[in-house]
Amino acid sequence: MSNVSYLTEAGLKKLKEELHQLETVERPSISAQIAEARDKGDLSENAEYDAAKEAQGLLEMKISKLKNILANSRIIDESKIDTSRVQLLNKVRIRNLKNNAEMTYTLVPESEANLKEGKLSISTPIAKGLLGKEVGDQAEIQVPSGLMTFEIVEISI
Repeated sequence: MSNVSYLTEAGLKKLKEELHQLETVERPSISAQIAEARDKGDLSENAEYDAAKEAQGLLEMKISKLKNILANSRIIDESKIDTSRVQLLNKVRIRNLKNNAEMTYTLVPESEANLKEGKLSISTPIAKGLLGKEVGDQAEIQVPSGLMTFEIVEISI
């Protein structure tokens, strides 16, 4: 049984474009590499052929994974997002109580995470620790560097 993936419209479009790229550009390119390597003769000692076949296997695995994600994805209706508690697609401003540093993150599905853009994957320890909290709540979160305590300052869309 596969896990359900929650995506935004933009995230779904991005995954579909990536799948299209892999199927229409990458797959024919690897097939051409295999054909070219096969034309060079003895396959038992042909490193180019082995490398192309391995690349093909990895590509097919990636295509299969993307198709699985798309088949089991659900679009999140952004108009129905609640801001009373931290949840997926909320923008959350938090304060580190140890050093008073404030950070703002948008909690997104794993496939849309991009820390440079402030998009934090819902599967990270910090995001998991913030889920369900309200403004003013404190969250003690175990991260690789130790226990951190954050205060929820603001929740928005």
